Amino acid sequence: MAAHDPLKGANALARSLTGLLAPVVADAGLHLEGVETTRAGKYSVVRVFVDLADGPGDLDLDALGPVTAAVSQALDEADPVKGQYTLEVSTPGAERELTTLRHFRRAVGHSARVRTADEELAGVITAADADGDVNGGDGGGLVGIEIDGVERRIALEDITEAQMVVAGLDNRATGRGL
Repeated sequence: MAAHDPLKGANALARSLTGLLAPVVADAGLHLEGVETTRAGKYSVVRVFVDLADGPGDLDLDALGPVTAAVSQALDEADPVKGQYTLEVSTPGAERELTTLRHFRRAVGHSARVRTADEELAGVITAADADGDVNGGDGGGLVGIEIDGVERRIALEDITEAQMVVAGLDNRATGRGL
C-alpha cells in the first residue's frame, strides 16, 4: 500500500495549516489526521481531523473539546485564514479509510473491507504488526483480518484499498466480498 500522505491533494492553505496545527494537536495527546479547507464566496470552512495517536480505542467528545479550543487559539494567534471561517474539528469517522499501519492498529477489533490485487475481503481487523518483513521487502508490516473465524495475515504493501465499516449497516463486513 502506498504511504499515506495527509497533504496529498491539499491546497496551499491546508498544507500551511497542517504544519501549524500538527504540534498543537500532538500537545493535546492526539494525532492530526488531516486538514481540509473549502471556500464559498467570502466564507471559508476549515475542517481538522484528529484521532488517537495509536492503538485501539475510541476518541470521545470529551477529548475533542480541549483540542478544538487549542486549535482555535492557534488559528486566532497565527491568523492564516483570510476573512471569516467556520472551524470544524472531528474524527475521521466510523467508516474511515485505512492507509497506514497506524490506521490498522486503530482499527483492531473493528469490521473492515480490505482489497488486494487478487481478492476482496471483509472481516474484523485482528492485528497490525510492524515486524512484517515479508517477501524480502520493506513493506512496513502485516495486517491480520479474521474472516469466518479464520485469521488471514496480509502484508501492508499488498493492500490496495481498505476501509472500516460499521457492522450491521453493511452486511458485507461479515464475510467475503466488497
